[in-house]
Amino acid sequence: MGKQEDFVLRALEERDVRFIRLWFTDVLGYLKSVAIAPAELEGAFSEGIGFDGSAIEGFARVTEADMLARPDPSTFQILPWRGEGPSTARMFCDIAMPDGSPSYADPRFVLKRTLQKAAEKGFTFYTHPEVEFYLFKGQPKSGEVPVPVDQSGYFDHTAQSMGSDFRREAITMLESMGISVEFSHHEGGPGQQEIDLRYADALSTADNIMTFRTVVREVALSQGVWASFMPKPFTEHPGSGMHTHVSLFEGDTNAFFEAGAEYQLSKTGRHFIAGILTHAAEITSVTNQWVNSYKRLISGGEAPSYVCWGHNNRSAMVRVPMYKPNKGQSTRIELRTIDAACNPYLAFAVILAAGMKGLEEEYELPREAEDNVWSLTEGERKAMGLTTLPKSLYDAITIAENSELLAETLGEHVYEFFLRNKRQEWEEYRGQVSAFERDRMLPVL
Repeated sequence: MGKQEDFVLRALEERDVRFIRLWFTDVLGYLKSVAIAPAELEGAFSEGIGFDGSAIEGFARVTEADMLARPDPSTFQILPWRGEGPSTARMFCDIAMPDGSPSYADPRFVLKRTLQKAAEKGFTFYTHPEVEFYLFKGQPKSGEVPVPVDQSGYFDHTAQSMGSDFRREAITMLESMGISVEFSHHEGGPGQQEIDLRYADALSTADNIMTFRTVVREVALSQGVWASFMPKPFTEHPGSGMHTHVSLFEGDTNAFFEAGAEYQLSKTGRHFIAGILTHAAEITSVTNQWVNSYKRLISGGEAPSYVCWGHNNRSAMVRVPMYKPNKGQSTRIELRTIDAACNPYLAFAVILAAGMKGLEEEYELPREAEDNVWSLTEGERKAMGLTTLPKSLYDAITIAENSELLAETLGEHVYEFFLRNKRQEWEEYRGQVSAFERDRMLPVL
């Protein structure tokens, strides 16, 4: 048993931990949890905890159901919302088959495998997400329009605001779990919040996003409100995205930085952007995986609809933020398509794979979009060679079904299950009669 395992076993006694929650994520990005007693932890470290993989979305067929959850001791944290008295801790798990080999159905393994490929070429992948979400008065009921907790707007500071009290408590809780927060503020929609996590390696960030979503929901419930990461809950208000800043490092050196280059952006950075743009339509089914995700992407504003990049251009899909003098380490790119309802392990894996493909094949970066892409006419966009992102989950699935990059990155098992599940979601959605149809047609037809 290693040092990290020993540290965890000592911490159980020192912190009076009575329950340990083992967390992992299914293929769709839902958090799963099983609680064990401290006495079971040593065995869990050495052998794993057995469970029925066929009961988890996308994990296994009934004939190969036995799986093991192996806790990762580096992710040990006390859960601060469990109250006074005996503590409850959590660890993320890696999923293994009975013979000890990694499970190809485990999204965490999909990301680790992609990170390992980049590491073999000398790169570490860092991500920094800006997570948006809405707060509603109570849990929304079926058929009812949710009511936001306030009517404030972007960066608004309002006295005795529920949003600012909420953000303070959520951030305190996140930081007590070792998750650093960089900024927080009210976003553009009524009741809409944004909390930005400090940059970290992509695996830590994906774990942090899963923790973040849980913490935000727990704090909301404790305050009698409801938090939702739904990409577009309102027709008339902005959607919730997860703009994600990404960078590659070679050791301690930022591979995207080149002093004196245009925008201080290196060839590596330019090829990486070109990879994301080239494979943008293919990876959208993963970065924007729900039928509702496309209501955000086609609505304009802060959400991109066209495959393009720009320097400090917030209408572009990929933005190169302004360079800060003497801060070469901060050179990065911002991907603006992704939303916070995705499976972060799979989303980061496909973003990295697309960027690395651009790097390996030395894709040429097209010219940047200098204008507000939304204000251009369709003819002007065509003249610039701008292509659109998928306009619906159906379009995204159709493109993904012919993507070698996705099949290779996700692995055959996850790729096939994910697309089958998304196809089923589309079919269910397609058959629904909406309020729009009733309101438009019942009075006149």
